[in-house]
Amino acid sequence: MSDLMKNASVTMEEVAGRTLRTATWRLNEPSEHLPILFFNGIGANIEAVAPLAEAMPERGFIMFDMPGVGESPDPVIPYNPFTMSWTAAELLGRFGLGDVDVMGVSWGGAMAQHFALQHPARTRRLTLIATTPGMAMVPGNPAAFTKMANPRRYIDPEFMNEHFATLYGGVDADGAAHQKDSHIGRLKPPSPRGYMYQLLCMLGWTSLPALPFLKKETLIMMGEDDQIVRPINGQILKAMIPNARIQMFEGGGHLFLLTHADESVAAIREFLDAPETDEEKSRLEAYAA
Repeated sequence: MSDLMKNASVTMEEVAGRTLRTATWRLNEPSEHLPILFFNGIGANIEAVAPLAEAMPERGFIMFDMPGVGESPDPVIPYNPFTMSWTAAELLGRFGLGDVDVMGVSWGGAMAQHFALQHPARTRRLTLIATTPGMAMVPGNPAAFTKMANPRRYIDPEFMNEHFATLYGGVDADGAAHQKDSHIGRLKPPSPRGYMYQLLCMLGWTSLPALPFLKKETLIMMGEDDQIVRPINGQILKAMIPNARIQMFEGGGHLFLLTHADESVAAIREFLDAPETDEEKSRLEAYAA
């Protein structure tokens, strides 16, 4: 296990008919905060976002490799946001977790929206990072999508370094070497079937009609120079989600969660630590009843 995962408990969980490689941090340690359920980006394994879990030691985390991604076995049959949200809820139950703070990045941000809509009683607050309302999104830079479709981005550091700006946009104060080493070094290529099924999962899906009914306190985080998810997608989410706020990251590309890590963690902490609103208290009382 890499040093990045040395504080994680990694298990293979049989849940809802699927085998999922699952990582948890600090679930058995006392905390004043709810744990975070994290949904990763397309094709990305747990290690890609493990630095976030390490950067927030006051909270428990749970995340998993999607079928055919990382070290989770290939899916036998396709899945969709409904079945995978149900699977995630079953996984929470496996670890004895009730309600959680839900977070997702990019593709995983769409999953986080669906989970919050499908399981409102399990969701306290919602953090959406570099994401969209699904098929109703404003498309990104065509050049970025061309490079994104090339599997070399997972396995070839030279390709990643050469096309990093086109792929992800943004400015990293630590420079290109940091971009290459910190990101490509943690990626494990998904299987062809795993990647295809992840693409198919969101085919035709959009959260847009349901977002006015999403009453959760929501933080939307967007990079101003994101080449894959244009910042206007965050503005659409903010306009449609009643209790949403948005934070733009100056110079941030699609990976600002990693390249602007300190700033990102500070924003997440400020949002999650804010006192409960009257509306949240009334919703919790209604769920309890």
